[in-house]
Amino acid sequence: MTAPFRRHVLYLPGFDPIPPRRYRELYRREAADQARISGHRLRITKAQAQGFAWAVHGRVEGRDTTTVIEVALWSDIVQASMRQGIAGTFAQLARTSWTYIATGTLSRLMRLRRGPVIAALYPIAVLLAQLALALLAGGLAASAVGGWPGLPVGVTVVWGVLVLGRRLDHRLFAYYLMHDYAFTARHRGAYPPALEDRLAQFRARLTAILDDGTDEVLVVGHSSGAYLAVSLMADLLRERADPGPALSLLTLGHVVPMAAFLPDAGRLRDDLGWLARSDRLFWLDVTAPGDACCFALCDPVAVCGQAGPDQRWPLVISAAFTHTLSPDRQAALKNRWFKLHFQYLCAFDRPGDYDYFAITAGPRTLAQRFAGRKPSPGRITRPVGAR
Repeated sequence: MTAPFRRHVLYLPGFDPIPPRRYRELYRREAADQARISGHRLRITKAQAQGFAWAVHGRVEGRDTTTVIEVALWSDIVQASMRQGIAGTFAQLARTSWTYIATGTLSRLMRLRRGPVIAALYPIAVLLAQLALALLAGGLAASAVGGWPGLPVGVTVVWGVLVLGRRLDHRLFAYYLMHDYAFTARHRGAYPPALEDRLAQFRARLTAILDDGTDEVLVVGHSSGAYLAVSLMADLLRERADPGPALSLLTLGHVVPMAAFLPDAGRLRDDLGWLARSDRLFWLDVTAPGDACCFALCDPVAVCGQAGPDQRWPLVISAAFTHTLSPDRQAALKNRWFKLHFQYLCAFDRPGDYDYFAITAGPRTLAQRFAGRKPSPGRITRPVGAR
């Protein structure tokens, strides 16, 4: 009897303050849908692991599998960076806008993909609109009262409108996105010390996972977690000559240029170039033009000016939402930016060769599954961010 295929997944989320339980519940729900569509048999249980993790026991593509999926936590760092009041957020808006404009980063990003740049400008537009509305309402209130007594009334109304906008952010996401971009821009693309310390902890954990004897160790980075995963893997392979089992990297919906184009992101750019030449892993990058929050089909190494004649990775493919999602599903997701940005972690009702659940719970390594696969047409390799 063939032994079950064993895999350990280390998942790096993007800029997300929400506890990791949401990722387990998302996986549980979407795995059930994909199993029904694709014929997988998947059962989710608790896992014996150091961090927050769950186990997936599967029967996929004719073989039994066991996967542990562990979340690499940095939500506490995200939460700490979001402890800004209303005034602090508007100060972030000014600093972040100046950083991206004055360094020329914004103009280079616009030459690459306009969708994610428009998404980046969205919180600025919403916050400035809230400020303009607050000032207008405050001015009208002050005029109605008249004289000096109108001044405190006007100030109160201004503040009240701004507070209302903050309370509505669970629908608008303007404050959340502003904190996200400000976190990256604050150090001009360099990792802050707290994040460097956390990456060192992730590397130690990944080393322990590699020594556990699984068939594949798969690191998954989503959104801004994609470039953290790149630095993590580069750090690991620089210090470990033989990684042991099959080592794979899967980056999803990446926003690498938002960080790597900034002037002090030399560490990240070096990591991209170094990892792209390594022969000790398989790196698959998946994006989709329908996801306006990512740099779709942009080779994260090449567009950052780190490609060379010996570049091996990543293999850039499209999740092709227009083909892998039914018209009804596409209609349900229309204009829902965040849901589309998380679609890589969800079920596809017309799955192609990208199936997150077959990749994470199936019996083949990433290299075996995508052996011979060519990059998707439309891949962008222009070195727009070369410095």
